Amino acid sequence: MMSDYGDIDGRNEEAEFEREDLPARSVLVFLVGLAVVCLLVVLALKGMYVYLDGYERRHEPMQNPLVQTTANTRDVSPGDMAKFPQPRLETNEPREINDFRVQEEQTLHSYGWVDQQAGVVRIPIAHAMELVTQRGLPTRPQAGVAPPSDVNTGREAAKRSDSSRLSAKPE
Repeated sequence: MMSDYGDIDGRNEEAEFEREDLPARSVLVFLVGLAVVCLLVVLALKGMYVYLDGYERRHEPMQNPLVQTTANTRDVSPGDMAKFPQPRLETNEPREINDFRVQEEQTLHSYGWVDQQAGVVRIPIAHAMELVTQRGLPTRPQAGVAPPSDVNTGREAAKRSDSSRLSAKPE
């Protein structure tokens, strides 16, 4: 029946919302506890790393006295840089990329040999675009059309010069 489930409006007088929120003190205690636990974890990790670093130093093998070590291994002289194999790390990235871009621009806008023995040259890009507009792009032959060759040219010439079809008409 209807009275078991509530009023006509759908309200149930026995069901209510919780009138009391979580106290602020409980939230603050939790946050302080969380901060203390985080601090203890950081201190424990720091202590562990200090202990492991000391352990590693104590158990490191003795180095040969003939080996010369530098105070800072990150400082490398330019002479030593040439000894490293390719590819090398960049020492001054902005300067190196600008030098590379200048070199590429010079290549794009100058004449030169690509392969002198094969007769392949490089021309400035602006001149190449002018030549393309004047001469057009190379095209492929259309489908079904035989490309021009000595054999096909000879056949075409033979067809044009064939006068056997034009011989005397039957009387």
